[in-house]
Amino acid sequence: MVIKRIISVFTALALCVSLAACGTAATSSESAAPSAASAAASSEAAAPEETPASPETAATALRVAGLKGPTTMGLVNLMNSADGANYEFTMYGAADEIVPLLVKGELDAAAVPANLAATLYQKTEGAVEVACVNTLGVLYILENGETIQSVADLKGQTIVTTGKGTTPEYVLRYVLSQNGIDPDTDVTIEYCSEATEALSQVQAGMASIAMLPQPFVTSALSQVEGLRVALDMNEEWEAVAGSRLVTGVLVARKEAVEADPAAFEAFLDGYAASVEAANTDLEGTAALCEQYGIVAKAALAQKALPACNIVFETGDEMKTDLVNYFQVLFDADPASVGGALPADDFYYGA
Repeated sequence: MVIKRIISVFTALALCVSLAACGTAATSSESAAPSAASAAASSEAAAPEETPASPETAATALRVAGLKGPTTMGLVNLMNSADGANYEFTMYGAADEIVPLLVKGELDAAAVPANLAATLYQKTEGAVEVACVNTLGVLYILENGETIQSVADLKGQTIVTTGKGTTPEYVLRYVLSQNGIDPDTDVTIEYCSEATEALSQVQAGMASIAMLPQPFVTSALSQVEGLRVALDMNEEWEAVAGSRLVTGVLVARKEAVEADPAAFEAFLDGYAASVEAANTDLEGTAALCEQYGIVAKAALAQKALPACNIVFETGDEMKTDLVNYFQVLFDADPASVGGALPADDFYYGA
């Protein structure tokens, strides 16, 4: 009964936070396609796609879940490598599909929005830990025009975006307030249910400024003549917070890690090499992103990859960025990180 109640709580919560991130479902919309409609379809696809494990490794393979979008783009080279047979990879369209499986122990690790990882830590009483940061900021301010050259220029403007009550809202409000702009009185923020809705307002001339995530941004730029990236919210966050903006992480069950520490370290080594390839072999990585259904079209993935901020941060570097990020979210809404800041045992290797 307790597990069922936990799963119920997580399923509801994950529905609210799954953008991350990342940019993953709505707000962190971790999908893209040549058109806005196909971009939405890619991000909302729910059917899991598995990379089959060989019979001899299936019983002991590390079971890893990913969300379609930036938080999993860094994994595709590992998924396609010879070592990939040592792991069972499954792709999902939204975090609420992953949460119950992780809670029940049917998954060992998952690439999820950072604040969801913090919430999982609280609700499972420390049964999970974060192994690495895999994606930094993926949010950008787009403008159909040339008015916005700095955050200060947003004063008096209307901004359409997604993610009410989740990471995009907290990021936007924090950056605005730290630049002397009251987000409640100095600007008008209009929240849409998904990125396609926000873009449609720009396309129709109902709005000229939008905050959207990658790789949807790349798709949007090809659809609206005159649309441009006015501000990189990753850069704006760093300027006022003194640390990097985090979107996605890899979270793992401590029980699975402790069962075979050497195997988990080997997985992380492979993950690091996969991220390196994602940032150097854009064409090859983009092709794999399409092959594994993470992004609809390779051509779009190749254009978006440089702006997706795919990284592999571990140890103290990871902890520093996450601690600062979680503090901002906690100050805005404690529930966004599970009601309390994670303790030191949440940070693997730090």
